[in-house]
Amino acid sequence: MKKALAYIALVLGTVVFAYPFVWMALATFKPELEIGELALWPSRWTLESYRLVFETIPLERAFLNSVIVVVAVTGSALVFGSMAAYALARLRWRGREAVFSLILFTMMVPFLVLLIPLYTLVVRFGWADSLLGLIVPFMMNATAVLILRQSFLTIPQDIVDAARIDGCSEARILFTIVWPLSVPALVTAGIIVFIGNWNEVLWPLIVIRQEQWMTMPQMVALFAVGGGAQARLGPQLAAALLLGLPIIVAYLFFQRHFISSLATTGLKG
Repeated sequence: MKKALAYIALVLGTVVFAYPFVWMALATFKPELEIGELALWPSRWTLESYRLVFETIPLERAFLNSVIVVVAVTGSALVFGSMAAYALARLRWRGREAVFSLILFTMMVPFLVLLIPLYTLVVRFGWADSLLGLIVPFMMNATAVLILRQSFLTIPQDIVDAARIDGCSEARILFTIVWPLSVPALVTAGIIVFIGNWNEVLWPLIVIRQEQWMTMPQMVALFAVGGGAQARLGPQLAAALLLGLPIIVAYLFFQRHFISSLATTGLKG
């Protein structure tokens, strides 16, 4: 009986959380006048909302810009973040704990506090209206450093010491020994960085002015509030659904590693 009640509660919770997304996905195929109704299934299926989205904004170019930005940011955050995490977890040096505390402190600083000085630096370096202005400021991620450090602490020290005795450099130990043993943490950090940068709207709106360099979230935001959607709810929902699909696909693909890392990260240190 307890197990049955638990399953009923899980099913109800799934329905509550999934229903808004399912409604949004089906509403994109409804005629505009039916979207406000409570009925879940459309009486007539139509692609009018998607037609307006693709005709109004250059989604292909915006999608390519977003992919370039998130791949560069995620890759660099994993490489540089793992280097910092390895130094904080496996190397002994004066001031290590102070540096780690400073990294944790940066996670508490609101991004709005850094907005003006960061924008000033980007303009001074000439990175405004370019993808460099979206990539370089986020090549290091404190959350990734924290996740990877906690994962590296769970690796037995004997493995690292044996590699050093065999003559491996610290970089080789990191990328050929520590990385393969930390795949769930790498996937988790990568997903978090990917989602954060894929959904970023404020920073691209400030840095990018030329349409050819705009990212997909920026394009969708301008489409929804700038009049491109013609005050119609269907195209806005369609654009939002297209924006969220890459995140859903990435999570479904790496779900096992993501859950595994959340279950084990932080058990040591």
